[in-house]
Amino acid sequence: MDYKFKLNGPCRGLCAKGCGRQNKQLNTYDYLADIPGNAESTDLVEVQFKNTRKGYYHNSNHLTLEKGDIVAVEATPGHDIGVVTLTGRLVPLQIKKANLKSEQEIKRVYRKAKPVDLEKYEEAKSREHDTMIRSRQIIAKDLGLQMKIGDVEYQGDGNKAIFYYIADGRVDFRQLIKVLADAFLVRIEMKQIGARQEAGRIGGIGPCGRELCCATWMKNFVSVSTGAARYQDISLNPQKLAGQCAKLKCCMNYEVNTYVEAGKRLPSREITLQTKDAEYYFFKSDILAGLFTYSTDKHMAANLVTLSSSRIFEIIGMNRRGENPERLENEEHANPSQASDLVEQESLTRFDKRRKNKGKRKDNGGNGNPQNRNAQKKENPNNERQESGNGSNRDRRNRNRNREPNGNRNGSERKEQNKTNKNNGTGKNAAPQTPPTEKNA
Repeated sequence: MDYKFKLNGPCRGLCAKGCGRQNKQLNTYDYLADIPGNAESTDLVEVQFKNTRKGYYHNSNHLTLEKGDIVAVEATPGHDIGVVTLTGRLVPLQIKKANLKSEQEIKRVYRKAKPVDLEKYEEAKSREHDTMIRSRQIIAKDLGLQMKIGDVEYQGDGNKAIFYYIADGRVDFRQLIKVLADAFLVRIEMKQIGARQEAGRIGGIGPCGRELCCATWMKNFVSVSTGAARYQDISLNPQKLAGQCAKLKCCMNYEVNTYVEAGKRLPSREITLQTKDAEYYFFKSDILAGLFTYSTDKHMAANLVTLSSSRIFEIIGMNRRGENPERLENEEHANPSQASDLVEQESLTRFDKRRKNKGKRKDNGGNGNPQNRNAQKKENPNNERQESGNGSNRDRRNRNRNREPNGNRNGSERKEQNKTNKNNGTGKNAAPQTPPTEKNA
């Protein structure tokens, strides 16, 4: 066994050789990579191309291939350039998963890519974006077809281009292929993809904060219905149920079987519970916890009571025997324990009360009893000057208000006052008067 591929530290002997390149989508971890003779067990290899396109090929030339090697493989016509993503005993299992039944569909690997092959590949790859934009203009202006070109992928030698398109129905693109072949001078192949495949090719971040499942590991897409949301008590809000592909989220199918099994152990929601005082109707439920909440009103929340499934079955049995309990809850659960979550105990308006109290303190300090003011002065003798200054400012304001009982004076009164000041020499621009001297006297 080659120990240079072992990871040291807390990984406990995991094989780094089985890890693939993280910039490739639908990466598969080869957990058999460190087993002796794994690569020689079969000549099949998995090669990945742009985005999510994969292919399986025979290593007929018996090349020493490992994960990450860039190879030239057989294509129709010419050759294509891809990256080896899997070798060894897991490749036949992947072929079985991909439903490739005929051996004739599996082509062969020519060689490891040479610098000349990589130059042609980079040149063809640089033309993909311009080709996609131009093809969209041709479809919109000239032909007017109801379809959208989602992506364009050139073959490694540049002799062929694959156009991935999205359409609601069938599209007759025979004329489109002729126009595109004349415009780009390559062989044209059209492939229809769905909205989920397009989201997987583009990639992105989901509302959970992780990379999209269709862009990382999911390859086979199962139909999702709104019944999955009903089983899990998810509100039927189209904006929350839809993913980036504008379809229902695939992750709604992950836990639906668990909710279905848990729901079988719960009572029916149509059954009402009878007590001596009132009748209780189903309001909401927590399926995985096995808790039901009942209300005395059929259409709104009133006198809510949360019960476990065992207690509900007990009350249903009592009602069938003609017995009505005094209360739904047991004596043990009559006083429910307080919540242990600190965030749940806090109120969103807890800071508003403090602000109101601060305002009351200011009012009491300014216009309150003088005894309270004296007590504050004794406690804080350093603030006496500041308080006296504030008091003098208040006195000045009060004097000015008494002088002008009607508020601000009118503009005409101000003008007359300015004229009199000028005549008397007491205006703002008047020259300062010199004090009388002995000679002048």
